[in-house]
Amino acid sequence: MLDRRTRVSGLIHEARQDLAYRPRIRYGPRRARLLRRAVPVVVLVLVAALTTAVVVVTQLPEQTRETVALRQSVTRQPVQERAPAVQPTQTPPPAVAPLTSIHRPNLFVVAGKPLRAAVVAKIAQVAGVRAVERADAAEVGMDGKRVQTLGVNPSTFRAYTPKPTARSDRLWRNVSAGEVAVSFVLGNDGGLSLGRSVTTAGQSLRVGAYATMGMGGIDAVVSRQTARALGIPENNALVVSAPKADSAKLRRALLRILPRGSQVATINPVLAVPRRTTWSAGAFMTAPQIKTALTAAIGKLGRPYVWGAEGPDTFDCSGLVQWAYAQAGIKVPRVTHQQFVSGPQIPLSQAQPGDLLFWRHDPTNPGYVSHVAIYWGNGKMLHAPRTGDVVKIVPVSTRNFAGAVRISPGVAARVR
Repeated sequence: MLDRRTRVSGLIHEARQDLAYRPRIRYGPRRARLLRRAVPVVVLVLVAALTTAVVVVTQLPEQTRETVALRQSVTRQPVQERAPAVQPTQTPPPAVAPLTSIHRPNLFVVAGKPLRAAVVAKIAQVAGVRAVERADAAEVGMDGKRVQTLGVNPSTFRAYTPKPTARSDRLWRNVSAGEVAVSFVLGNDGGLSLGRSVTTAGQSLRVGAYATMGMGGIDAVVSRQTARALGIPENNALVVSAPKADSAKLRRALLRILPRGSQVATINPVLAVPRRTTWSAGAFMTAPQIKTALTAAIGKLGRPYVWGAEGPDTFDCSGLVQWAYAQAGIKVPRVTHQQFVSGPQIPLSQAQPGDLLFWRHDPTNPGYVSHVAIYWGNGKMLHAPRTGDVVKIVPVSTRNFAGAVRISPGVAARVR
């Protein structure tokens, strides 16, 4: 390890000389006390982790825009699921309506209190808005992990998810029956295996499917009935589809309608201005900043991977990146898909130490960027791989490779 540290200075001199934003929505003191008494394991969702792209992505290459569920075929079963458990003594779950359309989500709204029907109706009438969907949003404790969870109507919410997820009738029947669908990353890397039961808020939930929802850090979906049992706040979130409206202008319009303190995140943004094709040297990290970030990262060799961990002793892949770059004063977003739009893409052959490398390993949504590593130089990368493994340096793998990105502090700091 000592030898590796001494190599950092040399590697940085070869580098080209060319910003963990996690706001919390808070209730007032009285409401907060009531929630703590009622559901101590549930806290409000961290909005920044829901976002997968930002309006500043207008300045990035076309390939950096989110392309959830654009592929029609996958090499494996697109949604991994288990048949629902038979519980003959319970009331049959609500039927799930068949899928009749797909709405590409463009904005995600979360508020500190339930959104009134009049507010939702007003948003639906804003120019460019094609469809809206109410949801319940909170960060829920599952198996000791803080999992950002949505309570949804399976019959209608399915239309806002990637096609492989939307088309799976069994998945949505499982959710309607009281099971939880978790993301492939949470299931595979976080240890929530299919068919397993997890306990949260005194309720036992069976993991019925692996399915990515295409909304950044959303890692679990339950029915609204289950959300009520878990104590998740009701109607405090909204998914907005506006495929022909400029996302930046629409976001500003919605903030004027929504209650004070509401937050609006862009997902699949619609772009209205030309993207940048040239970048000045000052748009990127300096050599001392890169050296500091790499030194911090290599100092964590051997530390265990823990899904959702942000350091300083355990990490997941994007948590390691965020922590290491923070040591250099660089504000990098938390979620892998956010980090993917934090600077311009570059060819892998031009990668320099400190650049980020990304992969699409999620078979439930082949367009989703699910893993990140730090390029170390000489064909090597430093990353936190998966549950049961540790932070390590390994040869770069090109299987399911999504691209290389050179971090621009100015762009990364504006990712929401």
